[in-house]
Amino acid sequence: MDIDSLKLFCDVIQLKGFTQAAAANSITQSAVSQRLKALEKKFGGPLIERHGNELFLTRTGEAVYKGSRRILAEMREVEEQLHRIDGKVSGSVRLAAIYSVGLYELDPSVKRFLKSYPEIDVQIEYSRENKIYQDVANSSVDLGIVAYPSNKPQLRWVPFRDDELVLICAPDHPFAQRDSIALKALAGQPFVSFQRDIPTRRALDEILKKNGVAVLIKAEFDNIELIKRAVEIGIGIAIVPSTTITSQIQAGLLKAIPLAEGPFTRPIAILYRRGRSLPPAVKKFMAVLTEREE
Repeated sequence: MDIDSLKLFCDVIQLKGFTQAAAANSITQSAVSQRLKALEKKFGGPLIERHGNELFLTRTGEAVYKGSRRILAEMREVEEQLHRIDGKVSGSVRLAAIYSVGLYELDPSVKRFLKSYPEIDVQIEYSRENKIYQDVANSSVDLGIVAYPSNKPQLRWVPFRDDELVLICAPDHPFAQRDSIALKALAGQPFVSFQRDIPTRRALDEILKKNGVAVLIKAEFDNIELIKRAVEIGIGIAIVPSTTITSQIQAGLLKAIPLAEGPFTRPIAILYRRGRSLPPAVKKFMAVLTEREE
């Protein structure tokens, strides 16, 4: 079995393109296509279908993809065991994080970790919360970072940090000059929020409901960048983690206002699979994230 071709196939899917996979593996796009054609010949059918600019797995492709992820995870565990035998601190850390944490809160920890362990490769994937739980459970990634962690039979979690939730609005909004704002003042206001299946949205809905406040939802998005942009152009106000808006506040694009009934916080946690012996590199990375010594 050509392990490198299986990895390349997985990279095409995870990076959402042949060009991206070629760049990540320092080979040509033509070479990627040739490797995948060889896999398709071996497995007796097409693995990927194109619809416009998007790639989709065929039924054969789904089976090969799942099997490839398991094979690659097992090979990596073998490599980690060999490193432990040799007494080396090396290897890699595969991390999946929700966008609002991965884009804004991981960078200082990753830089600190790589300064101490430059020989360890850190791979970060931004993903949706439901996929992160799935990927940690099947060992497609070593660690996951999510908001409002749920208890799952296959998983354990440890606290990472808490983010304060604040109201944001455009600089010319009537709320912009307030030092704080009561939740009741939001009643009937045009509001921009996360999509309903995102844990932060569910938590925000619960906060508003408990305080008897009904807002007017004008737009729903699956990532923080679109929410901020919608608020900037005046579509509505929003409640977001304060860590995600630092640059917009400094640039004068948004105003952040504490909630009078708060502080309300969004708990962030690090997920890992229950019963799995974490490689040394992953343990060291977790120690840096949680700022604890091993």
